[in-house]
Amino acid sequence: MTMLDLARKRRSCYALTNKIPLTEQQLFCLVRDAVKQAPSAFNSQSARVMVLLAEKHHLFWQLVLGELKKIVPPEHFIQTEEKISSFDRAFGTLLFFEDIPTIQALQRRFAIYKDNFPIWAYQSNGMLEYLIWAALAEQNIGASLQHYNPLIDKAAGKVFGIPKGWELIAQMPFGVQETPVQNKTFLPVDNRVIIK
Repeated sequence: MTMLDLARKRRSCYALTNKIPLTEQQLFCLVRDAVKQAPSAFNSQSARVMVLLAEKHHLFWQLVLGELKKIVPPEHFIQTEEKISSFDRAFGTLLFFEDIPTIQALQRRFAIYKDNFPIWAYQSNGMLEYLIWAALAEQNIGASLQHYNPLIDKAAGKVFGIPKGWELIAQMPFGVQETPVQNKTFLPVDNRVIIK
């Protein structure tokens, strides 16, 4: 498959099962290789990933549900619970972070670009998220990208021993897609690309 073939195959998948066609070791190798190969500004390599499987994966989504219960009105909580349960039914979850001390060290070292380093770090993290997502799609593993941070940061940090200085950016539940993925609609590309 070409990169564009993978881009066409990658979609947000929500009906996920607790199965994948890889061994855990193959999954770990995929994630490690993506983290190693993902680009970053000034080769900072500030992105971090935590892989949650089995009980840890379920515990994470129970923590999210517990935090949401504190803020979601009771009349809307059933829909919230259904959504979180769909993530909990997946095989695992990837947590994406940025290592803030790495970014701060670059800000001190290259003061002229100080304001840009957090932006560049988030851009790099997005590329890593996409790289892993496409690599999962290549293996017929579905995923979606979620953002329950900073709501979950404190509870997750305590329960999972997240290193100090790691800022949670996104969460990616993954597993084999249970139902066919819906076709994606597109805005006219000519309105989005200017060629001069």
